[in-house]
Amino acid sequence: MRVGACAEVWTAHFEGMGPPVDLQIIGAFLAIRWPDGHEDVLAAEFLREHSPSAENMGEVDILGQRWGGDGPRLFPGVQITGWSRVGNYAVTFEFSDGHKTGIYSWKYLRDLGRQAK
Repeated sequence: MRVGACAEVWTAHFEGMGPPVDLQIIGAFLAIRWPDGHEDVLAAEFLREHSPSAENMGEVDILGQRWGGDGPRLFPGVQITGWSRVGNYAVTFEFSDGHKTGIYSWKYLRDLGRQAK
């Protein structure tokens, strides 16, 4: 990995997306309204399955080896019990199974909205 590659990955993942206008937990779903008027409704189970946490997705060391994480798997019946903003670029969710370490950038959430359709 060349010098600066981590910064490029960081920038590509977080750039260009402002925060949603509104973010609400409605039953087993998360409703998101974006500044451009687009709305996404994502199931809590879907968000948990796609948590970008190291616990869920694993981590890659400097030699390219992946450690931990089994990738997306099913979490039937899981609910979102809370959420917190991370600066002006992301949000974390607290799930009923105790998971709360995934940081969902606004861009990643928007991409999940496209994927869920």
